[in-house]
Amino acid sequence: MIQATLSTKNQIVVPREAREALGVKAGDKLLVVVRGKTVIILPKPDSFQKAIRGLAGSPYPPDYLRKERESWD
Repeated sequence: MIQATLSTKNQIVVPREAREALGVKAGDKLLVVVRGKTVIILPKPDSFQKAIRGLAGSPYPPDYLRKERESWD
């Protein structure tokens, strides 16, 4: 487990192993998500739209739209 220390200015240095795992470098923006006592650090995506595309999946079961469209004839 990697350890980081909080400075007197409330700053931390992201350890090298974590930076490499996230694929970030100096100057990159990070998102900090707080869920109760759990903190998650993520690289900020270039586009939030691209980052969440397909996340929810389809709102319809397979073949539903095809069957619905066929019923219009």
